Amino acid sequence: MQEPTIQSFFDLDTATVTHIVSDPVTRRAAIIDSVLDYDPKAGRTSHTSADKVIEHVRQAGLTVAWLLETHAHADHLSAAPYLKAQLGGQMGIGRHICDVQAVFKQLFNARDMNTEGAEFDHLFEDGEQFQIGALDVRVMHTPGHTPACLTYVVGQHAFIGDTLFMPDYGSARCDFPGGDAATLYRSIQKVLALAPETQLHLCHDYPPDGRAPAWVTTVRQEREKNIHVHDGITQAEFVSMRTARDKTLAMPRLLLPAVQVNVRAGQLPPPEDNGVRYLKIPLNVL
Repeated sequence: MQEPTIQSFFDLDTATVTHIVSDPVTRRAAIIDSVLDYDPKAGRTSHTSADKVIEHVRQAGLTVAWLLETHAHADHLSAAPYLKAQLGGQMGIGRHICDVQAVFKQLFNARDMNTEGAEFDHLFEDGEQFQIGALDVRVMHTPGHTPACLTYVVGQHAFIGDTLFMPDYGSARCDFPGGDAATLYRSIQKVLALAPETQLHLCHDYPPDGRAPAWVTTVRQEREKNIHVHDGITQAEFVSMRTARDKTLAMPRLLLPAVQVNVRAGQLPPPEDNGVRYLKIPLNVL
């Protein structure tokens, strides 16, 4: 089986990892979890992170087939529409994005927001298979952090979004709308049922104790050493830990801007009659 070529970019501001996954034979590629730079103080977007991805794609002679999201992120804005305009490709996410859209349409009173996933080019089903060039990709629905979380399995590599972090940091929070710790535990078990040598490519790293950022681990390492969910941890134990830990966590810095953009497939809200686009901040709700 042909294995992919993988190039990853770490965005220090949001601790987000963008992966470029390509077929070394056909040079076709997918970009997973891209970042649109956003300054919350000025309300201004920019493309420094995305332009690094574009530069690599062009220098490597790649053709972008897919712009994939593992879920609707709460910690950064997606650059998928910008990348599509520059490089082409179809934007894909899990079908359960419709559930997420329905929740946030109500939260933001966004009457124009679609709740059928129409902003995306393709909505993936659990178990669906597709290709990046000659590379076979299998989709796993791995909810719990959000209802729409996906894992993309490409050969001996799995791109798992926020399902797990490096072994010394643990697992994703489950206190966002639609999140559920028991569901996340079961999703993690699906990931950890992959072959032990499978490389797990993460969407984030928050390095403890000053270590350098890292975003690749293995099923074996997670099963042996993950501080939240190593082998032997029961669902009840995980749920108890995760629930208590989530109560101590502050909301992500970019939660409110990010989700109302990302559920629109990275599109900014439409301009109002003065030509300006606005993000909403619901008060005293979350």
